[in-house]
Amino acid sequence: MEGGEGGGKQQQAAAAAGSRAQREAAAAGVSVQEWVQHVKASFLGLVRKVTARSEQEAAEADMRAAKAQVEATDEAEAKKKQLADG
Repeated sequence: MEGGEGGGKQQQAAAAAGSRAQREAAAAGVSVQEWVQHVKASFLGLVRKVTARSEQEAAEADMRAAKAQVEATDEAEAKKKQLADG
């Protein structure tokens, strides 16, 4: 009977390692998405700043870009926490 129990433990360890690898891959995907959102926010902020008609519009463009980057970071952190917890 002990031989059967050892195989079960090995299967559980393999399943746990596979689950961990999936969570890490998902977290890496979230990091890539976060990076893409940062790049997008920076690019759109730059375009809005360049096309601004006044200094006030340029300042608003900077604020929008910064806000979008913060939101991207917050969203990514929440997703990573959810992956770690679940």
